[in-house]
Amino acid sequence: MWTSGRMSNAKNWLGLGMSLYFWGLMDLTTTVLSDTPTPQGELEALLSDKPQSHQRTKRSWVWNQFFVLEEYTGTDPLYVGKLHSDMDRGDGSIKYILSGEGAGIVFTIDDTTGDIHAIQRLDREERAQYTLRAQALDRRTGRPMEPESEFIIKIQDINDNEPKFLDGPYVATVPEMSPVGTSVIQVTATDADDPTYGNSARVVYSILQGQPYFSVDSKTGVIRTALMNMDREAKEYYEVIIQAKDMGGQLGGLAGTTTVNITLSDVNDNPPRFPQKHYQMSVLESAPISSTVGRVFAKDLDEGINAEMKYTIVDGDGADAFDISTDPNFQVGIITVKKPLSFESKKSYTLKVEGANPHLEMRFLNLGPFQDTTTVHISVEDVDEPPVFEPGFYFVEVPEDVVIGTTIQIISAKDPDVTNNSIRYSIDRSSDPGRFFYVDITTGALMTARPLDREEFSWHNITVLAMEMNNPSQVGSVPVTIKVLDVNDNAPEFPRFYEAFVCENAKAGELIQTVSAVDHDDPRNGQHFYYSLAPEAANNPNFTIRDNQDNTARILTRRSGFRQQEQSVFHLPILIADSGQPVLSSTGTLTIQVCSCDDDGHVMSCSPEAYMLPVSLSRGALIAILACIFVLLVLVLLILSMRRHRKQPYIIDDEENIHENIVRYDDEGGGEEDTEAFDIAAMWNPREAQAGAAPKTRQDMLPEIESLSRYVPQTCAVNSTVHSYVLAKLYEADMDLWAPPFDSLQTYMFEGDGSVAGSLSSLQSATSDSEQSFDFLTDWGPRFRKLAELYGASEGPAPLW
Repeated sequence: MWTSGRMSNAKNWLGLGMSLYFWGLMDLTTTVLSDTPTPQGELEALLSDKPQSHQRTKRSWVWNQFFVLEEYTGTDPLYVGKLHSDMDRGDGSIKYILSGEGAGIVFTIDDTTGDIHAIQRLDREERAQYTLRAQALDRRTGRPMEPESEFIIKIQDINDNEPKFLDGPYVATVPEMSPVGTSVIQVTATDADDPTYGNSARVVYSILQGQPYFSVDSKTGVIRTALMNMDREAKEYYEVIIQAKDMGGQLGGLAGTTTVNITLSDVNDNPPRFPQKHYQMSVLESAPISSTVGRVFAKDLDEGINAEMKYTIVDGDGADAFDISTDPNFQVGIITVKKPLSFESKKSYTLKVEGANPHLEMRFLNLGPFQDTTTVHISVEDVDEPPVFEPGFYFVEVPEDVVIGTTIQIISAKDPDVTNNSIRYSIDRSSDPGRFFYVDITTGALMTARPLDREEFSWHNITVLAMEMNNPSQVGSVPVTIKVLDVNDNAPEFPRFYEAFVCENAKAGELIQTVSAVDHDDPRNGQHFYYSLAPEAANNPNFTIRDNQDNTARILTRRSGFRQQEQSVFHLPILIADSGQPVLSSTGTLTIQVCSCDDDGHVMSCSPEAYMLPVSLSRGALIAILACIFVLLVLVLLILSMRRHRKQPYIIDDEENIHENIVRYDDEGGGEEDTEAFDIAAMWNPREAQAGAAPKTRQDMLPEIESLSRYVPQTCAVNSTVHSYVLAKLYEADMDLWAPPFDSLQTYMFEGDGSVAGSLSSLQSATSDSEQSFDFLTDWGPRFRKLAELYGASEGPAPLW
C-alpha cells in the first residue's frame, strides 16, 4: 500500500487495489481506495472503526496530482512530495523508482525515503505539467512490491510575464477634421501567464502619450479621436504610447507599452489662393506657337488630389492670343502662345486667370470659395524679323517660247518691322541649278534668263529670297512654281525607222505598210497628224498613201509587175504635218525592198544576187566550195600557230645587271654617253619629270621590245607610290595590241619622291660639272656606311677594321 505525504482535497476514487500512500502539496482529505464504489454505510462503518463482514483487509490512499510553484529561485532542490509504501518497514529493503517525463532530469526521487525534488527551475509558460510513474521494488530481488502507478506534477503559475504587443509598433491613418470618437486603430496585448489562475493575465489598456488628441478603451484597446477639428496643415503626425498592465491594472502588476504612429490624412478643406495678384511677363514677337510665356501658381495647403488645380483664362484682351494649361506635376499654370504675335500690331495684352480645385467635398464648402483669380500683363517685345512675302506662294504660267528677259512675275516682300528696311531679292541657286530665271535685285521682277523647253522641263520650282539691306542675316523666302506652257515648236516624225517589202507579184492597191508619227508637243485638243507624199514624190507611179484619219496612214501599191533586176529598193518620202499653230511638218522616208514571194505572198528572197548564180551550179557544188574554203582557213591558222611557237624567247644572263628593258641590236654601244640605246624615261624621277616631254628612241635601229614607259600617262607619274606605278604599267602592257603575244620580261626603274636624301640616280649626274659631296652619308647610320666609304672623302688614314 502506497502513502503520499501532504495529500488533501481528493476527488476521485480509483479501485486499483494499490497499497500506496502519497504526501504532497495537494491538500487532500483522507479517503479510502476500494475496488468498487463504497456505499455510504460502508464508508461510515469504515470511519467508525466498527467491524464489518465484507471489510477489505487493505486500503490505499487515492492521489490526484502534485503542485509546485514555477520560477523557484532557491539554491536547494525544491521539495515536491513523498512516496511511501505500507510494505516499507524503514529498513531500506524497499527501493523507489521514478520514470516518465522529466524523471532524472527535472525531478529526482530518493530511492530509500521516496522524497521527490525538482532540481531545475520550472517555467509554466514553457511546460505546464509533467506525467510521471512510480514503483516500489524489493532492493534485494528487484521484484515489484507494488504495481506501477502514474501521477501528474502541475506547475503552479505566478505573475512573471508582462503583457506584450506582438504587432507593435502600429501605424494608423485618420482623416483630418474627423469627429470626436472616430475609431483609429485597435491594439492588442497578450500575457503569457495563466488566464485561469488569478488576475495575472487580465490586461487593462491606458494611454501614456497622445492626449488630449486621442483616447483608448481600457478593455478593448480601441484608439479613438478625442479632439475635434484636428487640422493636418497644423500638425500631421502624432506619436501615441499605449500601456497594457496585468493584474487588472492593480498595483504590482506588470506592464508593457507600444507606440502608435498616427497620421492625419488630407481632405480638401483649404481653398487655393494666388500669392501674387499681379504678374508681369514679356514675350518676343517671333515666339513660335505653343512656346511658353510664363507660369502662374495658386497655392493650396492641401495635398494630392485635393491640391489639384485647373487654370483658365476668364477675361482679358489676350484670350485669343494666349492659352493656359496645368502642369500635372507641379500644379502650375503654363501660359503659351496661341497665335503669331506682332509688335507692330499690338504691344501688350492683359489676361485674367482663375485657379480652382476640380475636386470638392460638400461638407467643407462653407470654407470656400475654392477658386481664386489673378491678373497677368504680357508685353510683346520687338525683334528684327526677316522680310515677309505677300502672298506666301506664287504660281506662274509661262509659254515655252517666251523671249529671254521677259518679266513673268513681280515678287513682292516687305520688312514687317517699324524701321521698314530696304530689301534685296535673289534666287536660291540650289533650287534653279540650270539658271533659267533671274530676279531683279531691287524690284523683285522675275524674268527668264535662258530659253525654256517644255519638252525638257515642264515644271520649275524655285525659291526667291528677300534680304534686308541693313541686316543681311534676316532673309525671307517664298516658293515659286512655274509651269511651262506648250507651244507648237516640234514637228511630227516617225517614231522609228520604217522598212517594208513588196512582192514581185504584188497587185495594184495592195497594202505595203501602216505608218504612224509622234510629236513631242502637247496641244490642248490633242494630236492630229496629216500624211501625204512629199512634193517631189507627189506623182509617184509606184506607190500611194491613204490617211486613216486616226494619226496613221496606209502605203499602197499603184501598179503591179515589180522586178528585182530592174530596181530592188524604193525610197518613198512621206510628208507628216500636225494641226498646231503654226503648222509644222517633217518628211520621213519609207524604205521598200522588192522581194520574190510564193503564191501565198510569203517572202522567199529579197537579194538580187541569187538570180546571178549559174543555173547549172548544183547544191552539192556549193557544199564542196564551202568545204574547201573551211579547210584553207584551218591550214592558215595552223601555220600561224606553228610560227609563233618556233620563235625563241629572249635569253637573259643571270649575271648581267639589267637596268632597262631587254633590247637586242648588233652594233657596239658607246658607253655612258650612248643614251640612244635605252629609254631614259624608265629611270624617271617624278621631281625632275617634265610634262609633255617626248621620250627618246633609238635612231640607228628599232629594238624588238620597245619600252612601254612612253605610254605612261602623266597622272601616273604624279602618284608617288611604286604600287600605283606598277599597276599602271601592267594595265598598259595588257592593253597594248602591238605587244608580243608571248610572255616577256619588262624591267622598269622608278624612283619615288618621298626620300629626304633626294635623288641618288647617276643617270643625269653627267650633265652637271659641279662636284657632289657625299659626306652626309656618314650621318645616316650603319646602313649607309659602305656608301660613305665609297663616295665620301676622309681626311685621316683609313681604319684598320
